[in-house]
Amino acid sequence: MAATSASPSPVTDPASTTDLRVLVLAGGLSYERDVSLRSGRRVLDALRGAGVEAELRDADVALLPALAADPPDAVVIALHGATGEDGSLRGVLDLCDVPYVGCDARASRLAWDKPSAKAVLREAGIPTPDWVALPHDRFSELGAVAVLDRIVDRLGLPLMVKPAQGGSGLGAAVVRDVAALPAAMVGCFAYDSTALVERYVPGMDVAVSVLDLGDGPQALPAVEIVPRNGVYDYAARYTAGRTTWHAPARLEPQVAAAVAEVALAAHRALGLRDLSRVDLIVDTDGRPHVLEVNVSPGMTETSLLPLAVQAGSLDFGKVLGALVTRAAARRR
Repeated sequence: MAATSASPSPVTDPASTTDLRVLVLAGGLSYERDVSLRSGRRVLDALRGAGVEAELRDADVALLPALAADPPDAVVIALHGATGEDGSLRGVLDLCDVPYVGCDARASRLAWDKPSAKAVLREAGIPTPDWVALPHDRFSELGAVAVLDRIVDRLGLPLMVKPAQGGSGLGAAVVRDVAALPAAMVGCFAYDSTALVERYVPGMDVAVSVLDLGDGPQALPAVEIVPRNGVYDYAARYTAGRTTWHAPARLEPQVAAAVAEVALAAHRALGLRDLSRVDLIVDTDGRPHVLEVNVSPGMTETSLLPLAVQAGSLDFGKVLGALVTRAAARRR
């Protein structure tokens, strides 16, 4: 990881807590299971390092009986993909009266569905690239060639094609030539029944992690993402040597401030709490555009939120300790 000199973060380093028992949920059955397990193990180690009693558990048939028999003080959801991000698990935890770190089920459902989230962002005046959401059934019924021609006429080239619901860059592709669009759509439909096709905005890929440790949402330093092949896909995210990160991002101060402001606006517009990661493009004129918002950010050694925590001169374990303390207090 390459790093530039960090400006002071507005978030103060919280004290750790030692009187809670925390359950870290990781694994699941999504395409992102392996990443989730890596996230869960890192969260577990960080919490224990901060003096918090924690254990790791998969989200399987044994979970609900375990919650009923011995409910934890709080849950950290390190599940990626639908299991951890579509709101369903959070709804079940609500039924069990078990508090958890992160947004509630309603906000999670909204952020998980990219077209719905983009519509909310656009209505709030937050910049996001123009897009069209195309279910596979409509794609077939209306004629693939005619639909794709119209998309190119409306949005132009290049385009970004990605699943309407999903993460980790799975099924995503940049399309620079119209001849490559059908294959990109087929690859996307392998991961979701609806494709999100949006105008590709050239510029700098950045991610802004938002934390609320008790004083309201605050943005950590932006992390700049420089994938070796130009596309931040699954391999670029989780394969050593495929990506260089700059934490904080190499942005002029006024651009960095604008990026943080837009990320905070997106976090608030979607009704999120505790933490989120906002993925953006900063175009060649220095203007930020929100691509998507993640309510269960990766926590692996190459994930962006831990890099932002480090760039903000914070202790990862203490941050997690503060988040679980806030979550536990919601039930108390």
